[in-house]
Order: sequence, then structure tokens, then C-alpha cells
Amino acid sequence: MWVPLVVATTVLGMHAVAVCGSRPSRMVPSGTDTPVDAVVVCNPVSGSGDHVPAVREAAADHGFRVRETEYAGHGVGLASEAVAAGATFVAAAGGDGTLNEVVRGIVDAGALDGVTVGVVPCGTGNNFARNIGLSGIEQAFRVFEGGERRRVDLAVADGRPFMNSCVGGLTAEASAETSPELKRRFGATAYLLSTLRTVRNFDSIRVTVEMYDDRSSDPVWTGDAVGVLIGNGRRFPPSGSEQADMEDGRFDVTLVRASGSVGLFKTAAAERLLKRETAWTARYTVSAVDITVADNEPVAFSLDGEIIRQRELSLRIQPKTLRLAVGEGYEPHPE
Repeated sequence: MWVPLVVATTVLGMHAVAVCGSRPSRMVPSGTDTPVDAVVVCNPVSGSGDHVPAVREAAADHGFRVRETEYAGHGVGLASEAVAAGATFVAAAGGDGTLNEVVRGIVDAGALDGVTVGVVPCGTGNNFARNIGLSGIEQAFRVFEGGERRRVDLAVADGRPFMNSCVGGLTAEASAETSPELKRRFGATAYLLSTLRTVRNFDSIRVTVEMYDDRSSDPVWTGDAVGVLIGNGRRFPPSGSEQADMEDGRFDVTLVRASGSVGLFKTAAAERLLKRETAWTARYTVSAVDITVADNEPVAFSLDGEIIRQRELSLRIQPKTLRLAVGEGYEPHPE
């Protein structure tokens, strides 16, 4: 994913920087020699790819400078560099993958204790942004200036941080096959189209999933699965809100058994299986998860949309580790 750097000045006591473009940014008002302490990292190819002018305009109105990222993974370095230069506020303008890169950069810089993270919703689905009460570019910048801050959980998979979800199986394989061009053309529907195409050649993955709070009472699930869905910022309910409790120190886990469900995926809309309770789904809430794939080949896992391939994966929660700017619609403890 692409993500850019930001260099900032002062706005209502907050100095700001946004990363979003190759063209020179509008300069913030002169009259301050304070160091840059806030940054917005903008991915110009997220979502429909038409958000850069709006991000630039909002950034200028709120005293931010903007530059764009130039290649996949660039946001990690830009966020880390911004923190090293003194930034205490770093936001991601893009989708879940852009946010993932920004958080990784902050973690790499060892700066979680001193940095607030923000989200400007510019991605395809903007699931995480919606869950924290953010619905638009201008609203996000207003939240950055005067909105609430919450300490939320940070999830890690083999030491690699993620905010929203880690999914394995069909959903991850379909995500890996969803091109930026398809997302630009069809938006969130692109994932459904990729799933319907991928499922034709997808059988299942054989996994053992250990879930626990206390090692003395581990629930262990072993079998052929269509999906292993682990949420930190989101959950996968049959109905109701998709927002998980991001302040409870726990994962929301949904496992979808392959027996019978692959046929359902092939004959019905793919997402319907997760929208109702069936004999093929099992749901848990736990603080730690270990996944072992029985097959010799590693399988795809999607961490906030970023694909990794593993045969073993350990997931842990770091409770209330990350300071996050949230909108008024954010529910700390959703039903």
C-alpha cells in the first residue's frame, strides 16, 4: 500500500503534518518555529483513488501539510520517521492497510506511549473507521483537533501489529486476489466478487486452533475450516454491530467448519454464511490464540488487508496500549 509523510505546524495547540502528495503542499500559517508534532500519512491509491484533493484541502484548513506515499510499505517508514522527528500525533488517510502500516511504524519507533493515532477514512470499506465513529475526511480532521481520545487494545500476530482483524482461509485468499483496480471499480463489492471466484478452487484448510485465557482450560478446535476469523477492532456476528470491544483485552473469534459449508459458499452469496448462526460456525472470546496448519504449505492470513503466509501463527493482545482519536459514534463497550 502507498502512504506518505507529513510535516506540521500549530493548530489550537496541536502541531500537524499530513503525508499525501508529490506536489508541494499548501504551507501552514507562518509565525511559529515549534517542531512538527503531528502527521497524517495519506495513501493516494486507497479506495477509489480520488480522495487526495479533499485530504489536501482539509489538511490545509486545519493546519496540516500533506505528502503522498509512493509504494507498498512506505507508510511504515514515513510514520517511523515522523515520530523520530518529534511527531506526537500520526494519522492514516486510507483504508485498514494504511492504518496498519502507520501503527507498525509507530511500534518500530518504540513510540506507542507518546503518540496518538488518527484515521481519515479513504479506503474501500472503511470498516475500522466506521467502528470508531469516523465517517468522512472533514469530520476526521475535526476529531483530531477536539475529539475524544481512548486507550484501545493493540493485537499482534507473531509480533506484527494489527488493529482490525486477522483472517485466514477463503476470506484471506479472496482478499489476496482482489486487485486495486477491482476495488476502484466496484468498491466493497469487489471482495464479494473475488470470494465467489476464489471459492470455486478452494476446498479448506486443516488447522488446530488453541484459544485461552488460562492455559489450564484451553478450548482447542481442530478440523477442516473455510475460515478462521479473529477480530480486535471488529467481530463477525450473525447480526448486529460488527464493532468489537477494543478495550476488553480479548479477541472475538469465529471459526467456520468446512463440512457442508463449502457447498453453501458455492451455491449462495458467500457472506451469508457468516450472517447467521449455523451448525458450521463456532464463536469464542479469548485473550490469546495459537494457530497451526496441518498442511505442508503455508496458508494466507490477512492482517488488516495485508497478506502474510504462515503455517503457524500466535496472536496476542496488548491491552489498552494505543491512544486513538475517536468520533462521537464510538461505543467503548458495544452490545
